Parts: sequence; C-alpha cells; structure tokens
Amino acid sequence: MIRKGRAHWQGTGRDGTGALTTDSGVLSDTPYSYKTRFEGLPGTNPEELIAAAHAGCFTMALAFQLQTAGFTPTALSTEAAVSLDSADGGFAITKSALTLRAKIPGIDQAKFDELAKAAELNCPVSKLMKAEITLDATLES
Repeated sequence: MIRKGRAHWQGTGRDGTGALTTDSGVLSDTPYSYKTRFEGLPGTNPEELIAAAHAGCFTMALAFQLQTAGFTPTALSTEAAVSLDSADGGFAITKSALTLRAKIPGIDQAKFDELAKAAELNCPVSKLMKAEITLDATLES
C-alpha cells in the first residue's frame, strides 16, 4: 500500500505560502505557511497533520487489539500533542504525547493498560517516529 500527499510552495520560508493535497481529496490545496505553522493563522501545518495521523493510527491499533482480545469499545478518544522544538541549529519533533480516554465494557485495568501499551508500541506511526512517545490512558466507567 502506498499513500501519497503533495506540497506546493511559492516564495520564501517566512513569507511564502503553500498548499497540501492528498490523493483521497481530504486535503485539497489546503493552505499552510509560516503563519499557519508558527502564528496560529487558519490553515494547517506538518506537526498538526502528524498529530492527527498519530492519534488516528494509535486509536485504530487499539481498536484492533481490543477486538482480538474480545472487547468492543463504546468510545475511544485520543489526542496527540506533537512538540516542535529547537534542536541542533534547526527544529525537531521531539515528542508526541498521546492522551486516551476510553469506555470499554467488561475490561479490567490491567488488560486495558496492556492493550493500550501494545497499540502505542505497534501502530505504524509510532514506529516511524524518533521522538519520545508518552501515553496517558484513562479507562472511564
């Protein structure tokens, strides 16, 4: 399986603008720029997209872990907070902090912790990252 995304950029790093497009069409000339990345203007940025990808990948991996173990979640909600920091004269994504809130009938805390950790370690996006990955998983009643 190969998935594709494309970026088009015009101008300098600080004053230029770009657009991101994916084959699925979910992103179609979606704007990104220095201002959307560092100043909070409307549009997206690479770190936001990585955060969404990590949250989605981890959550789906956990759903499969739960299914294999015989559990059906009522709800799995995950946030990934990706940190971009100065490093080695440039920038680096240094951390992805996953925060999971889950409702899973019939599961005990130990099994939940085991399956959540397995999903964190084995989702393909986690495997891609060199950054520190943390997981704060809460099983709600």
